[in-house]
Amino acid sequence: MILIKDQEFGGERPLYTLHDARLENVTIHLGESSIKESGNIEAEACTFEGKYVLWECEDFRLNNCLFKETSRSSLWYSRKGRLTNCRVEAPKMFRRMRGIYLENCEFPLAQETMWDCDEVVIKRCRAEHGDYFGMHTNDVEIEDFHLDGNYSFQYSRNVVIRNSLLNSKDSFWECENVTIYDSVINGEYLGWYSKNLRLVRCHITGEQPLCYCENLVMEDCTFGDDANLAFEYCTVQATLRGKVHSIKNPTSGFITVEGEVGEIILDENCLPPANCKITII
Repeated sequence: MILIKDQEFGGERPLYTLHDARLENVTIHLGESSIKESGNIEAEACTFEGKYVLWECEDFRLNNCLFKETSRSSLWYSRKGRLTNCRVEAPKMFRRMRGIYLENCEFPLAQETMWDCDEVVIKRCRAEHGDYFGMHTNDVEIEDFHLDGNYSFQYSRNVVIRNSLLNSKDSFWECENVTIYDSVINGEYLGWYSKNLRLVRCHITGEQPLCYCENLVMEDCTFGDDANLAFEYCTVQATLRGKVHSIKNPTSGFITVEGEVGEIILDENCLPPANCKITII
């Protein structure tokens, strides 16, 4: 393996098509496509300032690296990418990639990050300003993730999330086969138009959560005081604890509340079969 250590590069394509190389304490200054179309790359304690750094790459492993804000759109169209202990200050990272592993990484400007990707693992990471995080991204496993950013995981498929905090309005819209365990989800209009969304021991806040859902399942979940008008036009199987502000026009299934419900609205707009069984115990 080639060792490149304590060097600086800049401009257009300085390490283009590099293969079987280890970079240590390397700085990539402003420019474009510095390591494009490369493979089997290791990087330790490196800094990236330019754009389009790792495009069309196969198998790269980065540890303790920094992507500065000017390096936006640097991780696209690649396969088998691993980032550990990294700080990514640039938006629009990870597009149309397959096989992404992220652990103990920070994304302070995560806008439009992780689009159209497959086979993603995220562990102990934090993303801020992450509007539209994870859109159209499939086959995802997430644990101990803190996200601040609206419209997350829209149109995504086959996602499992555990022990996470998601502050995200309009999250999980039109998603399919998503399961969330032991997490807090804060934000209005959660999960609209989703299919096979399952929430287990989760706490939900924000107005009008979980409407227009198909085959929604909730197990031992709680709602915040502002989570009003839930379940409109849903097919649902839910067991809830504590106080539920209001339930409006679920379509079918059952809702069991171990606590209290402020208001149940079943009016002429309820869609057939309009036979959802609501039980308060």
